[in-house]
Amino acid sequence: MTLAPNATSPISHIVTKSVDQNQPGRSVWKAVATPFQAVSRPLAITLSVLVWVAVIGGWFALTYSGAVKEMFLPRPESVVSTTIRMALDGSLWEHVLASVQVVLIGFVLSSIVAVPLGLTMGTYRIVQAALDPLVNFIRYLPVTSFVPLFILWIGIGIEQRVAVIIFGIFFQQLVMIADSARGVQRDLVNAAYTLGTKRSDTVFHIVFPATLPNVLDVLRVTMGWAWTYLVVAELVAARSGLGYISLKAMRGFQVDVIFMAIAMIGILGLCTDQLFRGIRRLVAPWAN
Repeated sequence: MTLAPNATSPISHIVTKSVDQNQPGRSVWKAVATPFQAVSRPLAITLSVLVWVAVIGGWFALTYSGAVKEMFLPRPESVVSTTIRMALDGSLWEHVLASVQVVLIGFVLSSIVAVPLGLTMGTYRIVQAALDPLVNFIRYLPVTSFVPLFILWIGIGIEQRVAVIIFGIFFQQLVMIADSARGVQRDLVNAAYTLGTKRSDTVFHIVFPATLPNVLDVLRVTMGWAWTYLVVAELVAARSGLGYISLKAMRGFQVDVIFMAIAMIGILGLCTDQLFRGIRRLVAPWAN
């Protein structure tokens, strides 16, 4: 019996697998050279740790060698000591909670409206025709240019900061969720009609379950954008928050406080990112 030219025998598969297990470098090269090749969890963790070690090592090298003055780039231990000091006196947690409150309120209010409206835009062409020009116009407007208007219209309370978050992510959510809805296979919709589904139930009984993994990805990405707009929201007319202490520290040349605030925003953003990844694995396991 002969094998086809492109066929792979079971014996050669076993040999290749054995070689990959005995030669870790070969498996690493295979993961790098092969598009969409799966990477083992130990290898992924190792690579992540190596990248962080390289970044922090470069930070140490730049500060301790004197290549960059401490006025512009603080030493790592200065940032750590500042974080510990502010955590012990409670001021850090006050600012963290204020920022988390602004981001969560803005994100939740935006998502509650954007998800059903975006699904409707993607499902019904008449809704898309009516809203698409306006949405695409507004989503290109810079958020920072609206901060003075929000202060004039709303005031300088938490409502103004929440409005900045909503304006920054709402229209992006609409466009991305509508694109996901438009990608639903028509066969699913036609099959549902055959089984007796009403046309008015199409969005929530067909389109929403089909696009759930993509919707969760959109929410995860736009939550990251919400954290970036947080600094814009708190730079003006705020009395608390991580963006506020960054601006206050800039006036006093406290670069260690600025780096601490940046790091806290990054950590909080990473936590919310992992939270959405966990929710996606839990509610949409078929898409993992």
